Amino acid sequence: MSFTPSYIKLHESGELQRRALLADATMSSCSSCPRNCLSDRMNDELGVCLSGYLPIVSSYTAHFGEEPVLSGSRGAGNIFFGNCNLRCVFCQNYEISQNWKAERKHEVSFERLASIMLELQEKQCHNIGLVSPTHFSAQILRSISIAARMGLKLPIIYNTNGYDSVDMLKLYDGVADIYLPDIKYGSDESAGKYSKADKYFEKAKLAVKEMFRQVGSELVYEGDVVVRGLIIRHLVLPNGIAESEEVFKFIAKELSPEVHVSLMSQYFPTNKAEKDILINRTIRASEYEKVLDMMEKYQINNGWIQEMESQENYRPEFMKDRIDPFNNKNA
Repeated sequence: MSFTPSYIKLHESGELQRRALLADATMSSCSSCPRNCLSDRMNDELGVCLSGYLPIVSSYTAHFGEEPVLSGSRGAGNIFFGNCNLRCVFCQNYEISQNWKAERKHEVSFERLASIMLELQEKQCHNIGLVSPTHFSAQILRSISIAARMGLKLPIIYNTNGYDSVDMLKLYDGVADIYLPDIKYGSDESAGKYSKADKYFEKAKLAVKEMFRQVGSELVYEGDVVVRGLIIRHLVLPNGIAESEEVFKFIAKELSPEVHVSLMSQYFPTNKAEKDILINRTIRASEYEKVLDMMEKYQINNGWIQEMESQENYRPEFMKDRIDPFNNKNA
């Protein structure tokens, strides 16, 4: 029996549309993320994310660079949203996340976003991956409601930087089948310096706890592809900047050591990273091995690790190719 995404029942009962309306109402005084900037985005007043009312789709494609259990053989149907509620100085997607004037040209209607989801379904992608959805979470929920009415039946991946509103995530309960959050830092100080985010670790812990409450630690598979569950990503940064041990301590003690973790070695200095001596290089093998030892210390044994060569394989070129910014490097 094939897996039925949770939002199908919500759509049939009318609950999905009700939640979409609740989320949409927040746009008149935006609280989509912990910044709570209260901008009137419904009337196109820009929030801290430099985004107005309509969602920005910078690119969408069958993507093969995610964890193998998400990409499968036909790719994750990733939708890359423009702009961001963080300002990471080392962001590998900075061409679309920190280039707001150019990205506003890629605003789409709610109906168009729904049709993009259906296009990816027609391409036989395994799922719909919402990449950097936080600042458009209300708008996306409205588009999912429209897409469900039009026949969408793929699992939804909420692929986020972790700086999310718990109240908004509660509206996604039963909508997102797969949560794929980053926990970028185990230190609010580092987050403030390198991502311009206030109390990042504190807020990310609350958000990920809500995701865990919704889907737990077990991954549900259909064939070789995950259709429900939680996978936490953590990017190793040079010189211990990410405070990785605090991240693993949180996962093991406040969630479960059974949670799946994707430990990434793909860091490379891009955007403004070359201006800071502490992050202007790739990580060393010894740094990555040290973090692996930390995972073992906290008995976090489920998940995936990257080869050190990943530093060369995850360099998107959104300005060069909007259709395939990764040039199928990971296909």
